[in-house]
Amino acid sequence: MSILGTRVVRTEDPRLLTAGGTYVDDLRLPELSGAARVTFVRSPVAHALITGIDASAARAAPGVVAVLTAANADDLPPGSSEPMTEPLLATDRVRYVGEPVAIVLTDDAYQGEDAAELVSVDYEPLTPVVDVGDSLAGEVLLFPQADSNIPATGSAGDCEPAKFDECEVIVERTIVNQRVAPVPLEVRGAAARWADGRLTVWASTQNAQLARGALAGALGLDPDAIRVVAPDVGGGFGAKIAIDRDAMVVAWAAKRAGRPVRWVETRNENLMGMVHGRAQRQVIKIGGRRDGRILAYQLDIVQDCGAYPRFGPFLASLTMLMASGVYDLPRTGAQFRAVVTNTTPISAYRGAGRPEAAAAIERAVDLFAAEIGMDPAEVRRRNAVPPEAFPYATATGAVYDTGAYAKALDTVLAAAGYRDLRAEQERRRSAGGPLQIGIGLSCYVEITAGDARLGETARLVVDGSGAATVYTGSSPHGQGHETAFAMLVQAELGIPMDRVTVLHGDTDLIPKGIGTYGSRSLQLGGTAIHQAALDVKDQARTLAADLIEASEADLVLDAGTGTWQVRGDPDTGLSWAEVASHAGPTGLAADVNFKADQPTFPFGAHVAVVEVDVETGKASLLRHVTVDDAGTILNPVLAEGQRHGGIAQGVAQALMEEVLYDADGNPLTNTLAAYAAITATELPSFELVSMETPTTVNPLGVKGIGEAGTIGSTPALQNAVIDAVAHLGVRHIEMPTTPERVWAAINEARTGQ
Repeated sequence: MSILGTRVVRTEDPRLLTAGGTYVDDLRLPELSGAARVTFVRSPVAHALITGIDASAARAAPGVVAVLTAANADDLPPGSSEPMTEPLLATDRVRYVGEPVAIVLTDDAYQGEDAAELVSVDYEPLTPVVDVGDSLAGEVLLFPQADSNIPATGSAGDCEPAKFDECEVIVERTIVNQRVAPVPLEVRGAAARWADGRLTVWASTQNAQLARGALAGALGLDPDAIRVVAPDVGGGFGAKIAIDRDAMVVAWAAKRAGRPVRWVETRNENLMGMVHGRAQRQVIKIGGRRDGRILAYQLDIVQDCGAYPRFGPFLASLTMLMASGVYDLPRTGAQFRAVVTNTTPISAYRGAGRPEAAAAIERAVDLFAAEIGMDPAEVRRRNAVPPEAFPYATATGAVYDTGAYAKALDTVLAAAGYRDLRAEQERRRSAGGPLQIGIGLSCYVEITAGDARLGETARLVVDGSGAATVYTGSSPHGQGHETAFAMLVQAELGIPMDRVTVLHGDTDLIPKGIGTYGSRSLQLGGTAIHQAALDVKDQARTLAADLIEASEADLVLDAGTGTWQVRGDPDTGLSWAEVASHAGPTGLAADVNFKADQPTFPFGAHVAVVEVDVETGKASLLRHVTVDDAGTILNPVLAEGQRHGGIAQGVAQALMEEVLYDADGNPLTNTLAAYAAITATELPSFELVSMETPTTVNPLGVKGIGEAGTIGSTPALQNAVIDAVAHLGVRHIEMPTTPERVWAAINEARTGQ
C-alpha cells in the first residue's frame, strides 16, 4: 500500500512546537556578529514634495553609525525611465504614509528609534488622492510626468452591450472588494552582510531565487555575487513573494556601511508599509431568462494599485481571466482600469485576483436569483459547466482542465442539509424573532500554477548510507513541504520518511528555482521530485542488476522494505545503501526541472450558515461546509490544514477585516487594536467534505489547494449575511458585513432612506 493519500502527521511540527522556528530575527550567526540595526524614517503624510532633509542631529546621536537617504544612492544603477517607477527611498516626493524616506543605522535597535525622530524632513503638502473615483478623474496626478493616474487597462471576452439584448431580466450593481492586510505572524525582516566581494541576505521570503534576481537588478550586482537564505518564514500569503523593497534597502545598507546590518519591522510598520491586498471596485451586470438560464455577464473592474503600480494590473488581469467562474457563459466580458492612489501599494494576497472574481460572479448570481425569485442553488445548478464540456474554454481566455461543478454543489448541499436549513429559516422568519439565519452559497473555480511553463526544480541524492536528500526550488512558509516531499520519495523509492532530508530556501544549495506562490508547489515542485525519484530508480536498477548479476527486467524494488531483488527471490535483496555505495562518491543523483503545459483549475462549493441579530446587526458564523476539489490528495492532513487557513482568511474578509484611510490618506487601521484580524473566537469547526477530480496536466493528478478556501468562503459568507435579512428588503451589504453596516442596511430597507 502506498503512503500517498494517507494521513501522515507533519514532520516539521515537533521542532516548531518544541524548540521553535528560527526566523530572521532569531538568527545568531557569526557572520552577523556586530550587525548594525536599521530603522526606517517613514513619511507621516500621504502626498507631499520633499523640500529638504537634515540628518545632522541624527548623525550626532548616540550609537548612530550612518544615516542614508536617496542622495547617498549614487552607487545604485539608474532607475527606469517609466513615469511611475518606484524608488527604493523617496526622492523628490512621497506618495503614501509609511513610504521610506531615509534609514538610520545604529549599534542597538533602541538607539534607532530615538535617532530616527531627529531626522528632519521638510514636506510641502500636496492634495491627496485616496478614492479610486478621484484618481480616475485625474484632477491631481501622483506622477506629474504621466498624463493620468491609470498605469494600465485591459479587456477580455465579449464586452459589447448588445450581448444583453435577448435577456428578460438584467441586474446591475456596483460592489466593493475591500482592501485588506495580510498580517503574517512574522512581520517583514532581513539581515545582510557584504564580505569578500559577495552579498549574503537572510530574508523572510517565499522565493529565495527570485529574491536574488530582484536584488541583483536593484543593486547592480551579478546574481552569482549574491546568496539569499530564507530561514523559517512565519507566514507569507503572497505578500512575501520575492523580496520586499525595504529588505532591498537593508541589503544596500550592508554594502554601503561595510558591516552586517539587520532589520525587523514593528507591527505598526507592517500594517502601514507591507503591501495590502484586494482593493477593487467592481460593476457587475448579469442578464438572463426567468427560467434561470444566465445569458450574459459583464464585469468592469477598477483596481486600486496604491501609490505605485507593482502587482495591481496583474491582479486585475487575473480577476478578468476568471470572471465567469464555474458557469457556462459564452457571452462574458470583463475589463479593468488600474489606478494609483496615495495609499500603501497593493500586491498578491492569498488568492490574488481570483477571490475578487469569485466574489463578483457569486454576488451577481445571487442578485439574479433574487430578481427572478428562484432558489440560488438551482440557478447555479442550471448554469454550471457540464462535465462533458472539459477541457472548457471560457470567453475570457481560461481553459479549465477538469471539473465536476454541479456534483460539488450537490455534494455540499447534501452535507449541509440544505432543505432543512431553508425550513429552519422559514420557521424563524415566521416567528419574527431577532435572531434570523442566512444560508449563503458559493461555487468557485480558480487557476493554480498560472506560470506552469516556468516549472520548478528538484535534485534528489541517495548517498552511501541509504539516506535521501531533496533539494527543492519550492520554499515553504507553513504548507508542510518537508512532509509532502518526503512522502513522495518514500512512495517511489521505499526510503523511510525519517531518512529523507528536504532542503530549500538557499541559493547556494539550490541556485535555480521559482519558489512558492499561486498554489504551485505540489503540482510543479512535487512532480519534479517524483520524476527525480523515477530517474534515481532507473539508475539504481542498472547498478543493482550488475551487482546481483541479473537482468534489469527481472529486478523489482520492494517499496515496503526499500530493497532491490530478483522478482520472487527476496534472498537476493540489496539495500539502497549497498546500491548507492557503488554509484561513486556522489551517490545516486538526479536533477529535474518539471514544466507543465498549462495551469490547473481547482474548484469547489461552500455553504455558510450565519445568525444575524436584526436588532444590533451582529452576524455570527454558525456553520461552514465546503467541498474543495484539488485533484488527487497527497496527504489529507496537509490539505485540510490549507483549507482551514484559507477559509478563516476568507471569512475574515467577509465579516470584519478592512484597511481604512481618512480623506487625507492617513491610515486608520495601523494597529491590531484597530484592524480586526480574525481569531478562533469568531470561527466554528469547519465541515470539510472530500472530493477528488484528478487533473491530466501532471502525472500526480494534483492541483493547488493553498488558496481554495479563501476563494470559496468569502462570497458564501457575504451571501449568507445578506440572505439572513433579505426578507426585510435588504438586497446588498458591502464587505466587511460589520454590525454597523448590517444594522444600517436593515434600517435603510425599512425606511426607504
